[in-house]
Amino acid sequence: MSTQADHGHELVPRPEQTPDALRAALAVVAPGRLPEMQQTKDEAFAKALEWQSLSPVRSWALAWARDIEIARRPDLAARHAHAESNLEHEDPATAREALRELSIVLNEAMKAVHA
Repeated sequence: MSTQADHGHELVPRPEQTPDALRAALAVVAPGRLPEMQQTKDEAFAKALEWQSLSPVRSWALAWARDIEIARRPDLAARHAHAESNLEHEDPATAREALRELSIVLNEAMKAVHA
């Protein structure tokens, strides 16, 4: 795992984008999602073989790196949870704001894993 810690309190260091490192980090920050991770990994590897391309595997790693980035940073996790909880709010303005905030959180996490 990398030792980057530039966003305040982090539950674990940012993992390398390898299946083993991502799995180890997820086991700490969101262990309930491990079966989902394995299922999506199996699907990505099957597509990679079918398509004769590593693109599905790379997409899988980036998606999980992004989700782990959110989960390992309490600030992002709280913003993410709050936005998700308001996506279907009865007030359209609140729902739009939640969608905007969710997009910002996902983009921030993706930028962090690309750094």
